Amino acid sequence: MNKSDSYILALDQGTTSSRAILFNDKAQVIGQAQHEFEQIFPKSGWVEHDPMEIWSSQRSALTDVLERNSVSPEKVHAIGITNQRETTIIWDKKTGQPVYNAIVWQCRRTMSLCQKLVDEGKRQLIQDKTGLVLDPYFSASKIKWILDHVDGARKKAEAGELLFGTVDSWITWKLTRGNIHITDPTNASRTMLYNIHTKMWDDELLDLFNVPRSMLPEVRPSSSYIGLAQVGGKEIPICGIAGDQQASLFGQQCFKPGSAKNTYGTGCFLLMNTGTTPVQSSHGLLTTLALGSQCELNYALEGSVFMGGATIQWLRDELGFVRDEHDSAYFAQKVDSNEGVYLVPAFTGLGAPYWDPQAKGALSGLTRGTNRNHIIRAALEAIAYQSLDVLKAMQKDAQLNLQQLHVDGGAIKNNFLMQFQADMIDVDVILSHQAESSAFGAACLAGLASDFWHTMEEIHNKIGAKKTFKPQIDQGLKQQYYQGWQKAVQATLTSVTHHQPYPIL
Repeated sequence: MNKSDSYILALDQGTTSSRAILFNDKAQVIGQAQHEFEQIFPKSGWVEHDPMEIWSSQRSALTDVLERNSVSPEKVHAIGITNQRETTIIWDKKTGQPVYNAIVWQCRRTMSLCQKLVDEGKRQLIQDKTGLVLDPYFSASKIKWILDHVDGARKKAEAGELLFGTVDSWITWKLTRGNIHITDPTNASRTMLYNIHTKMWDDELLDLFNVPRSMLPEVRPSSSYIGLAQVGGKEIPICGIAGDQQASLFGQQCFKPGSAKNTYGTGCFLLMNTGTTPVQSSHGLLTTLALGSQCELNYALEGSVFMGGATIQWLRDELGFVRDEHDSAYFAQKVDSNEGVYLVPAFTGLGAPYWDPQAKGALSGLTRGTNRNHIIRAALEAIAYQSLDVLKAMQKDAQLNLQQLHVDGGAIKNNFLMQFQADMIDVDVILSHQAESSAFGAACLAGLASDFWHTMEEIHNKIGAKKTFKPQIDQGLKQQYYQGWQKAVQATLTSVTHHQPYPIL
């Protein structure tokens, strides 16, 4: 098949929608389709999806993108898959029917189970083996909940009749008509059942959560031949799988220790590659598996900012300060500085490195001359400050200097925020060419394994130079700004026992 007349198809199964994106041999997007699906909230704090709807939405997106772009299945060279992580699905091996809805990563129903394990002193054991904090976020407690609460599920699981998978496993199983039950290391590392040091399912963790080993998928390399998807009567090789954040890290080419990426969405997801050495955080960050330039396994530190784009949505929806999120940069630049105004958007508490779930949002430094432009500017600056706090914790934990920050997500269109981020972290901020960087990472993994492309350098050369924001701010002014942020944050904390921020480098 002529490469110029063939494509890589990336399937991006997310929390609220399923997408399918076609990439040509120049690594350009030539078409995409997206289908949303229902969010199910049975009780307060519970979040579910219908696994069959996940599959049908992903299958519809796949079909649509091919039809809209007049691409026949035989022109698809390979498929790459990326997915919402930690979301848990259990289904019957023979019938293919889920025994319960997918329990989504956001779901908090297993809080009491996790607290019981904390009280039993299992927190350190789990962190040592998995790099994760003991929390309902991850898959293990969700599996146990389904087996314990669905009639007959545990008995069938122990008889080898049920399968578990994160969303990548479910999509692959459906694409291959039940012939392949696999996952990859990046997704396995988010289950709380996978030892990131031995790179194997861990018997002690399986016993702890009472999960039969027969349920688990085989772990295959993220960039490798997986199996054949059945599409339109044709067989297409699946050659790449990675969880969404690790796929984004790979697509952004964050291969050197100290290179990091930030995805600006409703919140912000930050990952820093730490190379072949796992780093255990003392600031509540996660240690997880990631991928190097040759698709080999690396480690990364991961942290998140709860309120990223959601802060600007708050300005728009609750205060009416902007009519459109893109207006924020315009208004922020109408004032020369924040004039001492700081917004700490602790609307859902504060995450790393403070970890104060009881903290409340605060707006400080107001004077008679404060206007909405100062507040809008303070809101944008808060996104950069929160990202800086996480990056500082990463550098402290890993004993690495930040090399550069690769960024993706909707906020990279905000020039004010990108420049301010570069100023505060004092390294280059490099914008992704691809708005869908997770899908691009999955496409790269599939393209490399199928010889559509040969190296990441080749793909990089096809893409060309990326837009870069370089630090420009005076060092003294930067120090002044960040000290003001630290003071504002301290005023919102409810306990002096929480981690203090680090002095600016």
